[in-house]
Amino acid sequence: MAIYELDPVDRIEVAAVGEPGQRRFFLLATGSGRTLTLSCEKSQIQALIVRLHQMLEAQQIETPEHAAEAASAGPVPGDPEWQIGEMGLGYHEARQMFVLVASQSAAPEAAESAEAPPADDAPSVRFWLSPDQVVAFSKQAESVLSAGRPLCPRCGLPIDPAGHPCPVMNGARPIF
Repeated sequence: MAIYELDPVDRIEVAAVGEPGQRRFFLLATGSGRTLTLSCEKSQIQALIVRLHQMLEAQQIETPEHAAEAASAGPVPGDPEWQIGEMGLGYHEARQMFVLVASQSAAPEAAESAEAPPADDAPSVRFWLSPDQVVAFSKQAESVLSAGRPLCPRCGLPIDPAGHPCPVMNGARPIF
């Protein structure tokens, strides 16, 4: 299995391309003389942000109310090297750094093939981040995610421009 190390990360950001509701998401990072563009799902970024906040709290790292956001007009992703399948997050006490591990997902056609390489052979990358980088990344990612479709205040689902069949208005209970 190929394991790439960006130790430390110089810059890490989330980018979205396309119209709200049809956007594609990317994780962009530079470090150790390398630039990576990986495609990912919005839900993966949402879960990562939640976990980052939990880990910052567990490590008793203060997050400033108004943390400075990266002053960029928005990153422009190139062609992704691969699609992220799984992400893991840890904290290295001795180095006082966070490590984000992203592994490639199995391609649907490769998963069905008898000649598909084992999952252990999928490439992965380790991003080493300082607490300040984690805070900045979290704020930037939240900004990108919030630029999508507005959420329904009743059910929490995205509202499409053409309308929204809210399950709560139909007598159903919210799903969260």
